[in-house]
Amino acid sequence: MALSDLIWIFFIGMALQPMLRQRILILMRARKIMQLQRVRGSQVITLVHRQETMRLLGFPLVRYIDIDDAEDVIRVIRDTDPDMPIDIILHTPGGLAIATLQIAAALRRHTGTVTAFVPHLAMSGGTLIALAADKIAMAPDAMLGPIDPQVGGFPAASILRVLRDKPIAEIDDQTVILADIGEKATRQLREAALQLLVRHMSPEKAADLADQLSKGQWTHDYPITVDEAVRLGLPVSTDLPDEVTELMQLYPQPVRTTPSVEYVPPVPRRAEPPGR
Repeated sequence: MALSDLIWIFFIGMALQPMLRQRILILMRARKIMQLQRVRGSQVITLVHRQETMRLLGFPLVRYIDIDDAEDVIRVIRDTDPDMPIDIILHTPGGLAIATLQIAAALRRHTGTVTAFVPHLAMSGGTLIALAADKIAMAPDAMLGPIDPQVGGFPAASILRVLRDKPIAEIDDQTVILADIGEKATRQLREAALQLLVRHMSPEKAADLADQLSKGQWTHDYPITVDEAVRLGLPVSTDLPDEVTELMQLYPQPVRTTPSVEYVPPVPRRAEPPGR
């Protein structure tokens, strides 16, 4: 075999390596999902958004909940026996309101028990989907977040505050339009949250919590921890199966030239000899 043939084989192997590695990861995730389904006797659905990298150019792509996700999740819910429990694993920064509301509505209509697993974070739309579940199981350090709408890249609540604090003559037309959209979006998301929360608490408490989550009491990236979620009255526990944590390890972030976190596992301490 000529040297040129070896060089071509080398480059072909390097080109195919990412695809082979991705295929192996997909198979490993499928095996772990089937293992979790056997343990819990449920239909497992994952909604996981990692930053992904294009295979050739290496540009990071930020992913979020979109219409394609809604179609896929709703298809699985429809194909699941009505009485079978559904476990949905959420790891997402949020996404499109219409897609999120579709997923939440489909989960709410499912007659079997729905459990939302949050191993790391389910912010914004991810929180709204979690509210549609009968139970929310979070890792001790995981977090949920507010569901206040963002309009034109700004929090709707902050745009509405401009209208309250400044004379209308001093506000440009675009801000007035964004405020009108923001008011409608806030009202719509509040009503959606209220319908989901009223199953877990009294109507009065559900209305108060829907206001807190949707009307900009916190910044949009405010972390709602397990303790705070429990204090707010959400059906939260820390009963997160080990299989969920293991599954998340099969969703690697893009490889960096220099890792951000490095560590060496500690060496076990040797037992002291008797008499010392």
